[in-house]
Amino acid sequence: MDIEFSEEDLAFQQEVRSFIEENLPKGMDLWTKRGDWFKALREKGGWDVPKWPPEFGGPGFTPTQRYIFDMEMARHSTPPQLPFGVTMLAPILMAYGSKEQQDRFLPGIRDGSVNWCQGYSEPGAGSDLANLKTKAELTEDGKHYIVNGQKIWTTLAHIAHWIFCLTRTSSAGAKQEGITFLLFPMDSPGVEVRPIITLGGSHTVNEVYLTDVKVPVENRVGEEGKGWTYAKGLLAHERTGLAGIQNSVLALEKAKENAASIKVGDGTLLDVPAFRNKLGALEAELLALEFTELRTLASVAAGGSPGPESSILKLKGTEIQQRIQELNLEAAGVYAAVWGNKAAGPKFAKGAMSAYLGGRATTIYGGASEVQKDVISKNVLGLG
Repeated sequence: MDIEFSEEDLAFQQEVRSFIEENLPKGMDLWTKRGDWFKALREKGGWDVPKWPPEFGGPGFTPTQRYIFDMEMARHSTPPQLPFGVTMLAPILMAYGSKEQQDRFLPGIRDGSVNWCQGYSEPGAGSDLANLKTKAELTEDGKHYIVNGQKIWTTLAHIAHWIFCLTRTSSAGAKQEGITFLLFPMDSPGVEVRPIITLGGSHTVNEVYLTDVKVPVENRVGEEGKGWTYAKGLLAHERTGLAGIQNSVLALEKAKENAASIKVGDGTLLDVPAFRNKLGALEAELLALEFTELRTLASVAAGGSPGPESSILKLKGTEIQQRIQELNLEAAGVYAAVWGNKAAGPKFAKGAMSAYLGGRATTIYGGASEVQKDVISKNVLGLG
């Protein structure tokens, strides 16, 4: 396999770097003027939605260009877009939504004026998502669904304008059948959001209670009872994104810098064989994962969609994220015990414990590691 960039790819890489240098807001403006940044990306030719196909305004990147683009954006810590609309819901609307739904929802998703959250997991339906119980019953006139149930671990529900929600419209047949994909506003009567504070001390996830929520039939994506098919496609896109490979490449480089700042004897922690061996093993696994991602991108570019390979990316990608967090925790030593608003020891130690604790969830959300292994065994290894 040729692992070198072509002259065209190197020229594209320089184009991306020059664009970032010229357009990325500096300092605090990075957040106060993030709207200007996304406007510049859009005017560049769809760079604000790099994963969207050209027919929906995307740039039509090759797999290698996608890889280069994502890496440079991560390397320069550019403002991210919330993934729920742009990366997760949009592909489902493009594939299964009506023309009216595409025209109605895609513009707000693209310009960031409408935030979305994902109504999938429930108290009794996490990794076993098909076990969901939230009911949607069609009214007698056939114009609305009445939704009752509870969702949990709903990321950013407290700032979302809309939710895409899996509901059960029938209990007949296999549990994967009778699931319907609905869209509705978070300010609808009967929607209640309650915060969940994570182990890492942040408020990112929530409980969402649904009581007699009235949803117009035109807000159903695709056919009634076919929601599981759409959900699987969405999860493949989500799992690919959750791998966070580009961010892990940079995080591992930072972990090396952190270790090099810790004095051990006449050298640094980076000189300790046991620690250095852990870094080397992680680098090798991360490189292998990068090539797996490139193969997946090539498949998508050829007209496919993320398949079971997305489970490999999610499984290994999130495990690598956790192991990098563990390295930083090890480097911080006793100073990692002081966290929150207080700090002690090296600068990076302040966030080490919070990142480690919060990172325990990465191998659970988006489908627990056990689920990913099951998918891989059946659909990649053919052991099902």
